Amino acid sequence: MKIKPSNRLANLGKYAFAEVDKLVAVLRSSGVEPIDFGVGDPRIPTPEIVREGCKQGIDRRASAGYPPYDGLPEFREAVARWMKKRFGVELNPSTEIASTIGSKEGIFNFPEAFVNPGDLVLIPSPGYPPYARGTRFAEGVPHFYPLLKSNGFLPDLNAIPKEAVRKARILWINYPNSPSGVTAPPAFLKEAAEFGRRNGILVASDEAYTEIYFGSPPHSILEFGTSNVVAFHSMSKRSAMTGYRCGWVCGDAEAVAAFKKLKTNIDSGTPMFVQDAAIAALSDEAHVAGMREEYRVKRDIMTAAFSRLGLEKCVPDATLYIWQKVPMDSPEFCKRLLRPETAVVATPGDWISDPTPEGLNPGAGYVRFALVADLDEVREAASRIGSMRLD
Repeated sequence: MKIKPSNRLANLGKYAFAEVDKLVAVLRSSGVEPIDFGVGDPRIPTPEIVREGCKQGIDRRASAGYPPYDGLPEFREAVARWMKKRFGVELNPSTEIASTIGSKEGIFNFPEAFVNPGDLVLIPSPGYPPYARGTRFAEGVPHFYPLLKSNGFLPDLNAIPKEAVRKARILWINYPNSPSGVTAPPAFLKEAAEFGRRNGILVASDEAYTEIYFGSPPHSILEFGTSNVVAFHSMSKRSAMTGYRCGWVCGDAEAVAAFKKLKTNIDSGTPMFVQDAAIAALSDEAHVAGMREEYRVKRDIMTAAFSRLGLEKCVPDATLYIWQKVPMDSPEFCKRLLRPETAVVATPGDWISDPTPEGLNPGAGYVRFALVADLDEVREAASRIGSMRLD
């Protein structure tokens, strides 16, 4: 018997970052060791304070059994303290915070709690693929809005068609933004929150990159009220904990309660010793400041190389990405980067962008570089890129 996947799975396109991994494997099989800027997976060691917290947690939880679905009380309390200290936002640990197995699990599953077949979800393009894929698995319909340089890579909420707004259940936003690296001014976050309340739309703010910034600390949308608003946070980028899989959703109590009910039925809780590691990480800001400075150095090295190559100036305010405009088709530019004399891996903007209803692909002509290589590799990559020929 031929095994056939479900229509839901068969209709999904390829996952962009899995395709990047394949390109890296091809280069390695030919004897070339590439410098990989493709996937946003920090390769710096997880800080010692986090590792120690995890080690102690393993012994402390030796007989603990299954973890609670919504997170340990002490984890949720640590999150509440951190959100208060960092953003000035008061959250009830019992009703307004729930743990997630990293951001991806929470973001992908979130629409299942709120979307009925045919409902629209407003999604940025370019944007994190699980926004759209989770929508489709919930039998909703993605409506992509463009993030354009001409509007500072912010949504023009007034340009979303009224019919789409009427049918929408969720609005996804993501600031600091991946991949553009821009931060959202407080006025926009307030506007987005009010847009959701005015139109009966749940605003879901992906805030995974709030701690990787190079100027003023970014804001959270929850600073402008929790009604009809939730924020997703993750330990992955803040504390180089990508492999630990730990994050949280917080905000509107009714939305968090619905998510908890969904989570109870769809997966499990974050391992308790991982939550112990996260509690330790949230107690310390020194390691975060050190990582921010390292990303700043990498950013400056790479943007200087792009300038030497004659590319348009692009210096991100935040995140670990550079969203570089290139003077040709972005997959073609990435193919040139993969030539053996350069051997640099990056992600074509087309791969992480979806066409808007008008047929515009906002990622066309852009390439995303994730600043995850170590400093020596970044310097070597910059040297190779600076001597590339574009003709």
